Amino acid sequence: MLEERYPEVKCGLDWGGEDEYKLLIMSILSAQCTDARVNIVSKTLFERFPTACDMAKASLEDIENEIRSVGLYHSKARALKECCERLVEVYGGKLPSEMKELLTLRGVGRKVANLLRGDIFNLGGIVADTHCIRISNRLGLASGSDPLKTEKALSKLIPTEKQSDFCHRIVMFGREVCTARTPKCDECTIKQYCEYKK
Repeated sequence: MLEERYPEVKCGLDWGGEDEYKLLIMSILSAQCTDARVNIVSKTLFERFPTACDMAKASLEDIENEIRSVGLYHSKARALKECCERLVEVYGGKLPSEMKELLTLRGVGRKVANLLRGDIFNLGGIVADTHCIRISNRLGLASGSDPLKTEKALSKLIPTEKQSDFCHRIVMFGREVCTARTPKCDECTIKQYCEYKK
């Protein structure tokens, strides 16, 4: 039913669909920040540091000045620099596709790794963000607030080839209809499956 509502889906981060470095950086910046803000900041960030090598060589101060408005910019700048240093030194600037290797990059946890594996490598992966966790709980597909438990529960239910699009649909649905505080239950096309009580 979500597929009918959102037949065409894409990541909320405008990375262009070609340069994996851009999605990596934008994903790290998106922690506790809106996709819209990350999209704005990234335009000038990538003009200044167009490759992982450029970011790795940059000073922390220069990176901080570019990303100041995304919040937590001190720690995010450090994460970006260290991530790119490892990406260049260990992987020759090319993003690895394996979960184990992705998790060695600073700023990359399972949520980001699953996004990268799904959107770049078409390997699937459940991006257990706040929308995914909230809606999965309301639909009885998962329980609790643990992202890993939600990821594992949904991985058993959603075919690998559909996981990435499913997660993008969940985000859109969570922003438009199944919001955290005041869900628009009257507009919901899947309310018959929902366990949420106002």
